[in-house]
Amino acid sequence: MKHLIICAALALSSHTFADTIIVQSTTSTKNSGLYDYLLPIVKSATGIQVNVVAVGTGQAIKNAMRCDGDVLLVHAKSAEEKFVADGFGEYRHDLMYNDFVIVGPQADPANVAGASDVIDALRRISQAGAKFASRGDDSGTHKKERALWQEAGIDPVKGSGRWYLETGSGMGATLNTGVGLSAYVLTDRATWITFANKQDAVITFEGDPTLFNQYGVIPVSAKKCPNVNQDAAETFARWLLSDTGQAAIAAYQVDGKQLFFPNAN
Repeated sequence: MKHLIICAALALSSHTFADTIIVQSTTSTKNSGLYDYLLPIVKSATGIQVNVVAVGTGQAIKNAMRCDGDVLLVHAKSAEEKFVADGFGEYRHDLMYNDFVIVGPQADPANVAGASDVIDALRRISQAGAKFASRGDDSGTHKKERALWQEAGIDPVKGSGRWYLETGSGMGATLNTGVGLSAYVLTDRATWITFANKQDAVITFEGDPTLFNQYGVIPVSAKKCPNVNQDAAETFARWLLSDTGQAAIAAYQVDGKQLFFPNAN
């Protein structure tokens, strides 16, 4: 009897492992409510239980490189491509996109709304010495922000503690800081739409093609990480990239607004 109980326990454990994966993910996909909507559909369609670790993209990539995950779903394409090139990912595919926006106080002290493009918007913020709250956490959003400041020819860190405020926090916490201090913030649109503490903050700048925000999906390589649940990871990634998965992503809305736009390649 004892032998049968042990065998049954091992079978259950094996079955549970086979049907469970960890996704190392950017915070925006979680904060937007996408996973709450999507993962029950995934479970019903594939039988896979997906557990999400939502951190900044930089940390998610580091976690995956330590083999703490089966799939990477983030939004920093060059870093994702390096992850694959270094042998940590089986492949990388575009999955979906939205865009970044600059939000800030309705009074718009730097007149960001009058900017010709996002570079002009950042220069106006810097020249006015208007407060800007940065995630400062090597997330995908922070990587994008740093690239934009560099293109603008501005080192915002020189204004650290005066007008440039680095929170070292996720998007929601940084937005809360920005709202509380009447500061400008670069955020992905999906997080902003679902953010509940807007108060008098509004989108002050949007629409520049440079603010395109691409998400990618990468199964972690079993060659680098022998413990990866390769079959389930592959099934999950392929489902997201399938016509069914892409349609499910497109169908997700908040307040009648589509948050992510599928573009699997």
